[in-house]
Order: sequence, then C-alpha cells, then structure tokens
Amino acid sequence: MYKVTFRFENGDAVEGYAADEENLLDVARKTNVAIDAPCSGNGSCGKCRVKLLKGTLDSPRTRHISEEEYAQGWRLSCCSKVESDIEVEVPDIASAYRSRMKVADLSSPEEIAIFQNAKRDVEEAGIELKNDMEILTVSMDIPSLDDTMPDNERLVRALKKQTGAPMIRLTYTVIRKLAEVLRESDFSIQCLAGKSDAGSLFIYDVFPKDEKVVAGGIAIDIGTTTVSALLVDMLTGEILGKASSGNGQIRFGADVINRIIESTKPGGRQKLQKAVIEETINPMIAQMCRSAGFKKERIYRMCVAGNTTMNHLFAGVNAEPVRMEPYIPTFFKTNSLYARDLSISINPDAHIIIAPNIGSYVGGDITAGTLVSMIWNKPEFSLFIDLGTNGELVFGNSDFMMSCACSAGPAFEGGDISCGMRATDGAIEACTIDKETMEPAYSVIGEDGQKPIGLCGSGIIDVISELFTTGIINPKGKFVREGKRVRRDKYGMGSYVLAFEEEAGAHKDVEITEVDIDNFIRAKGAIFSAIRTMLSSLDFDISMIENVYVAGGIGSGINMKNAVTIGMFPDIPMEMFHYIGNSSLSGAYTMLLSKEAERKTYEVAANMTYLELSTVPGYMDEFVAACFIPHTDADMFPSVVQQ
Repeated sequence: MYKVTFRFENGDAVEGYAADEENLLDVARKTNVAIDAPCSGNGSCGKCRVKLLKGTLDSPRTRHISEEEYAQGWRLSCCSKVESDIEVEVPDIASAYRSRMKVADLSSPEEIAIFQNAKRDVEEAGIELKNDMEILTVSMDIPSLDDTMPDNERLVRALKKQTGAPMIRLTYTVIRKLAEVLRESDFSIQCLAGKSDAGSLFIYDVFPKDEKVVAGGIAIDIGTTTVSALLVDMLTGEILGKASSGNGQIRFGADVINRIIESTKPGGRQKLQKAVIEETINPMIAQMCRSAGFKKERIYRMCVAGNTTMNHLFAGVNAEPVRMEPYIPTFFKTNSLYARDLSISINPDAHIIIAPNIGSYVGGDITAGTLVSMIWNKPEFSLFIDLGTNGELVFGNSDFMMSCACSAGPAFEGGDISCGMRATDGAIEACTIDKETMEPAYSVIGEDGQKPIGLCGSGIIDVISELFTTGIINPKGKFVREGKRVRRDKYGMGSYVLAFEEEAGAHKDVEITEVDIDNFIRAKGAIFSAIRTMLSSLDFDISMIENVYVAGGIGSGINMKNAVTIGMFPDIPMEMFHYIGNSSLSGAYTMLLSKEAERKTYEVAANMTYLELSTVPGYMDEFVAACFIPHTDADMFPSVVQQ
C-alpha cells in the first residue's frame, strides 16, 4: 500500500492510499479528489493532467503531453499506475469546477434581467406567479385541567375552524417544536402553510407570533457539466442568493453515457448520487445560506430541472434503460420526492419538484427552458436551442412543438478542446484577430488583470470564426497561413497560440489546435444538421424560422454573427436571434414560484412531440455536409460568402 498526496495550487493537500500498480485516476476518485476526466479515463481527452512532484509512476508519454512537459513531470492520471509513495500537483484548470464555486453578483443588471424577463413574460401570458405558501396566524384556547386536548389536535381544530380546510397535515418539524412555540406565544402562533388543489393544508413549520417569517425555496439547474442554483423568498419572489459549481459527477465522465456506465458498476449509483448531492448541491446551498444569513431548515421547497439522465442519477434511480434500446426511462415525471429521501440539507419535509422529461435525451431542463422561451404562446415559428453537453432543440409555435436532441459532445462547455474550460474565471469568452498582424485581442472572465487559462464555448466560437474570416484556416479547419502565433508539430499539425505561457495564467500556452477545431466543427455540425433534419421532417425550411432563442451557459453571451459564420446557426437576419441565458434555471425559478407555471410546464411537455434523430433517414448525410466551415453548400450561407 502506497501513500498518495494530491496537492493543489492553493496550497491544500489531500492524502489517499493506493495498491501496487493501481490507476491514479481511480485513486483520485475514491479519495474524493476532483480531477476533470471528460472521457472517463480512456486516455482520449488529455484533461486529467497532474504533475509528479515525488515518487514514481508507471506512466507512458501520450500524444497529449509533449516531451518537454513529460520531462517536467506532467502525466495523465488515467494512464498512470502507482509504484511508490507519490506526491502530485493537481493543476487549477483540472480542478476548477470544484475550486471555483462562487456566489454570483446579483447586483449585475445582466444577472437579474434574465429572471425578471422570465417572470414578466410568464405573467404577460396570463400565468399568475403565486404559489400555495402563506402565513396563517392562529390563536387557540390555552389548555387547562378542564381542556386537556393535545397540542397537535388543538392546532388542527383551530386551523379547520379558521380556514375550513377539509384535512390538515402537520409535518414532523411541526410536531417536534410545537410544544415550545405554543407556550412561548401563549397559544397564538404563525403557521407556514401550503394548500393543495383539493383545499387541504400542509403545515410546514410553526413560529412565535412576533417572529418575522421568511419561507425559502431553491431553484436548481442540474447540468451534465455545471450546476446552478437560486435561493428564493417564496412569499415575495425575491432572489436571496445565487451559486454555481461544476457537477461533481464530471470526474466519472463528461457525457451522460459514461455516467450511466459508471452507475452500473458496484456502488456506482450511490457514488454518482453522492457526487451531485453531497459534493455539489449541499455545499452550494450552505454557501448561499451563509451569504444571505438564512437558515437551511427554512427552505421548504426545491424545483429541479435537468436532463433525463441527471434526474435519474439525482434521484438515485437506475438510469441504464435510458441508454439501451428501446430507451425507456423509469419516469418522465414524478411528484413523490422529499428532501429527507435524498439527504438534501434543507428542511427534511421540503417537497422536490422535478421539471418533466419528454424523452430519453430531452429532459426537464428543456421543458423548463421552453416555458420561459414562450414559444408555446406565440403564433410565429420559433426555434429554441439549448447549447450544453448535448444540444437540444424545440421548434414550433402556439399550435405545435417538436423537440430533438443531438450528440454535440461537451465542446460547447470546453470539453474535447485541449485548452477548453467552462465559463468561469480565466476563460477567454470573446476574441477578435487582426487580419494583417494575426494578433489576438480577447476578454477574459474574472477581475481586471485576470490572465487567460483557457477557452469557454463563446470564446471558441469567436476564435474559430476569426481564424476563418482572416484566412488563417480553410473551410476544413486546416491552417493555411504562417506567423508567430501559428505553430506546427513534427507531424505538420497546426495550432494558433492566443496566449504564450508567460502571458497566460496556466502552466502552458493557451492555444487552439487543428484537432480542437475538428472536434468543434463536428459539434456545430451536429447542431445545424439537427435543425435541418427537424425542419425537413415537418416539410419546413430555414426561411420559415422567425425567431431563434439560444440558451446555455457557454459564456456571458454568444456572438450570433460568428456562430452563423462557422455554420452552427442558420443564416437569417441577426435581429431574429435572442440569447436568453440559463433558461433551465429561469424555468425552474418560475415553476418554484408559481403552481400555475408548474402545471403549464407539464402541459407544455405533454404537447411536445419528440423526434429521435437516429431513426430519421438522411440525418447522417446532413451531419457530414455540415462538418465544414460554414457548410459544403455555401448557398445556404450567403452572408458568410460575401464577407
């Protein structure tokens, strides 16, 4: 047995133990050390780099590590076997999804506008943003030797008399504290109540009569890569806190298929559920509550929006049938989960609402996003696109809606890209390149002076578009110009350096390679071919699209013109494009606040047709044609040709 020390750039260290020749990535996983491994350890992505500081590893050099880097101690953890006591450094870019969890600045107009717009649009559609929670003040007769009714029956009798409710349920939280609260307030108290459609009351909590009561709720978007959450005042709708973090499950693979496979291994389902709840969601809740000065026990409801696989793994349900023909999940919708069932650190009687799934690969994140996109309430034909680890699309209007999912891979969130990363501190989110000097100018997420570490989705789109329009790469994504920032390896493969090591905040140059560009071309090709295939199945064409709503956490905003230039989006007027941010979280927030919005989301899901692209003849031909910049049929992109 060997001791393994994982050291982080911030000075922290974690110790674990490994058997002789045990895989280092496996050691990291069982030690709960977050090393990003999008390919789930098959050696193809090159993201699980660590630097060997002490000891020896049986670790061959791979194509992802140069001879110079290998000499400096860099190794891929998935390709390394432990042969002695070792100490390795986990670079910041590998562990960023854990180390960069932070509360967002809600004073930002852009942050607040997303949720305000969602509320406004839903209200304008006639949906009342009101939930069933209310504060009831109730007074009871003080018990005596002549009136010995127990406290719980006394409260129920008083509530029935005051409200006329046919049935009243008291939670364990209420029973546990009822005696103290009643006597502290001379049997005149406040009750936090929720009302069912049948008029019955569910009493979440009781408080002294003079205490100021704030009822909390959590809206949460569980993405394959990133988890985002809001802490909300259920009585006013005010956002009290916001947090985001990488999904702790990512160390088990970047895509849902790898996660499902991992879940089938002994103890795998429990590990994946623990990774998303105990390692991701619970710490986010704790951080938001600390920031807002809020008690976790006063969070009484949570609304979750995630894809079908994430919903299953969150609930600890077997997800294997989701990936196996005929692709049947355990549930599309469920209304039976409470916080105590999942060990979520809020009030144990808090109800968990899950936005409904509509297919194996189109989940509640899309139904929640569709709700706030409002395409279901408009006569014009609109296209809703959610860019994440998978690409999901909805097309339609107030008369019909069709949805589909395409396997775009994790490129939009930085996966499959050598210097790719999520949209967090250090990520290049926007870029231009001078046509003559070939020098870049870019903006980096973070405080002023933040050095670049990598590229997030919006930055990748900009860089590839700029490389193409400046003639540095050709339509196949190959480098055709030479210069100081264009380099070639010994095999002649080109790359473009955005920031040399001395300019960057990482241990190496920030660059984009031909392999990266090829991976991204396939990802954007999946999106465009899905659009074309879905429209063709309806006997529509691109000219009939009147609005495009783009969602996803690929950056602070996407340059739509550049997305058209590379052939990811259809060539239509720019004013038809609208970036609506994290629509999944906006939808979850709206569902949390409004029972009517929750019901409408179920209605939207029930009225949506799911198209399985793999069963559509000609889809692969469309995909192959789209794997070109902008497309093999240049006539579909007249504005790009004219540049």
